Amino acid sequence: MSSETTEATPLRTRIQTLSSTPLMQKSRSRFLAYCKKFSPVGLVFALVFLCVSLAPSLVPRTWVFQGVLSGLCIAGGYAIGGAVGAFTRWLGFAPWWTPKATKVLWIIFAALTAIFVPLFIILGARWQTELRVLFGMPKNAPSHILTQLLITVGIGLALLVVGRFLRSIGKWCSSKLSRWIPRRAAVLASVIIVAWATAMLIDGTLIRGSLNLLNNAYATSDKKYPDNIDQPLNAERSGSPSSLSDWHTLGYQGRAFVGDGPTQQELQTFADATPALQGTTTKAPIRVYAGLEGAENLNTAAQTVVAELDRTGAWDRKVLMVTTATGTGWIDPAMSSTLELLHGGDTAIASMQYSFLPSWVSFITDRDTPPQAGKILFEAVYEAWLKQPEDTRPKLYVYGLSLGSYGMQGAFSGLQDITERTDGALFVGTPNFTPMWRQFTAMRDPGSPQIAPVINEGHQVRFSEEPNTSEKLWDLGPQWRSPRVVYLQHGSDAVTWWSPELLWDSPDWLNEPAGPDRRVNMVWTPVVTFWQVTFDMFVAGSVPPGHGHMYQKEYADALGAMTEVEGWSPSDYDLLRQQVSRFESPSSS
Repeated sequence: MSSETTEATPLRTRIQTLSSTPLMQKSRSRFLAYCKKFSPVGLVFALVFLCVSLAPSLVPRTWVFQGVLSGLCIAGGYAIGGAVGAFTRWLGFAPWWTPKATKVLWIIFAALTAIFVPLFIILGARWQTELRVLFGMPKNAPSHILTQLLITVGIGLALLVVGRFLRSIGKWCSSKLSRWIPRRAAVLASVIIVAWATAMLIDGTLIRGSLNLLNNAYATSDKKYPDNIDQPLNAERSGSPSSLSDWHTLGYQGRAFVGDGPTQQELQTFADATPALQGTTTKAPIRVYAGLEGAENLNTAAQTVVAELDRTGAWDRKVLMVTTATGTGWIDPAMSSTLELLHGGDTAIASMQYSFLPSWVSFITDRDTPPQAGKILFEAVYEAWLKQPEDTRPKLYVYGLSLGSYGMQGAFSGLQDITERTDGALFVGTPNFTPMWRQFTAMRDPGSPQIAPVINEGHQVRFSEEPNTSEKLWDLGPQWRSPRVVYLQHGSDAVTWWSPELLWDSPDWLNEPAGPDRRVNMVWTPVVTFWQVTFDMFVAGSVPPGHGHMYQKEYADALGAMTEVEGWSPSDYDLLRQQVSRFESPSSS
């Protein structure tokens, strides 16, 4: 016998002796008893969902968001797996495993967990780096793997405890009801009762209480004044001394809108340096706005806007843009400045506030007010516009970004309504639940992708999903009828692609070519993809322009195409984009 065998035999003997001690046997029994408290199928689903949750989605994620996302996915996977296991047992499929086989299976599961969790954490970090490079962001981002895991496990266990608490209540209800009705009917009734009570508790206490807190917090923030923004003195602005809209009633975002933007002198300097505007005498741009604080309701706010258009002489301008603001009343300064620079200040922009809450809150709680506000404002302006001489009144355009796009489209019944009552429309980063957007997407020409649909060969409506908007808009040829309708949407904009249907259905856009700013290997997984895109919405406005929910660079080409300016060369548009960058600000919807 070799020396290696002689040395190994006592070692094996000692291990066998140690494993057969009462302490080790008791520990194994406790471990197996503890494992039996969990659903094996649920744990397998939880492991799979955890690994998939680390895969890339639309935009780069921070480690905090990744930890919360993975925790929710673990809980969702365990719930689905537990339900699958319970249902198969209810059907009579209950495999019986010997204690030894059970032990082996648990060891295999533990080993797979020890292998796949670190592997996918490493792969996830690599994928996020690739996304940041694709977006032009810094390659390396802060990484706190241990803290991320603690967040994930903590959220997963917390939701598991809540689920088990609700299950215990359901069992108690079932035991009481089974005295009077059959057992299975009692189980079904108890599930319905617990689900209803939980929904009432969440909606009536948690959600409404949180909304009240948010509304009070944002109403307080709305009373603040933007830094480096002073009350305008020129009569062309709401909030000026001669305005019907008092400076102090415009709200935070309203004050930022009327108090910023290129001056007439800056417009003239730009016009003199731009070949397409040579010889243009610029004007001071008109910006009118009505805040919630200064109006009894949306109708009075809209009438104030019309009165401001009358006061400022807006009906004599070349361009009049009616815009529905985002949830907080924000209007993208890049859009406003681009329009004014493009037309030498011969413009008027009109808007009003309809909410204190940011768009993501309105996504969940109030989808009625934005289209109502959009319709009330447009109808009021349109009625006044019709009364002006047809040969001198301005071209009438409409615009909306994000929730504002949803609200502005709500002012119209369809494409025919837009083309009959406006001279063009620009809708940017449109939410997925917008009826008109969904209608256009559904009626797209065969073979055109959901991310960049072609509608009736592009004769009137055109979409662009690329930062180089000019080329995309004109790919379909020069025969573009007026009025022109333009949609801007990025393949990485979660605001456009988020939908509750992601929970159970794979959308067309995930089965199509990825586009210029999305990873090819993003795949749909039930529940997981929904949570990934949900978290992507929160950071969609924190990425460089040309990606996510950031459209500043595309406004020049889109507004030029929609308003049909002539004589503008690619180099002119480059100058315009460079100038507009001075007036850009982070998304504040």
